[in-house]
Amino acid sequence: MAQSQEVSQVPALTLPISLTPNGVAATELRPWGSFTILEEVRGYKIKRIEVKPGHRLSLQMHYHRSEHWIVVSGTAKVTCGDQELILGSNQSTYVPQCTTHRLENPGVIPLVLIEVQNGEYLGEDDIVRFQDDYSRSQSAAK
Repeated sequence: MAQSQEVSQVPALTLPISLTPNGVAATELRPWGSFTILEEVRGYKIKRIEVKPGHRLSLQMHYHRSEHWIVVSGTAKVTCGDQELILGSNQSTYVPQCTTHRLENPGVIPLVLIEVQNGEYLGEDDIVRFQDDYSRSQSAAK
């Protein structure tokens, strides 16, 4: 209760724009862009992901979750298992659990997509990296 009272005294202008029923969602910066958790409850998490032009996420795999990616704007180059595809606005793809995958922005404008994760464990540490352009450790987030 004391924590709620402290938060309510913070001026509205200092709070992030993205709010969820479970609290405030903050944007996390990465070398390739950023992500914002829009909603997270047991069994699923929804993120807004932005990838800078010419950048890509690590080639990775998750043991405990699948992901569905919906492109909002820009162009996505997707590697999923042995397949490689290009997606544009309003197109989507599914990444099954335990499947190697990578997201890349080959375009000249930011890639914005919505990611829906499903699974019993959705922690950022459920990432096995196979390649990473930014030399991050295996336990770091996407």
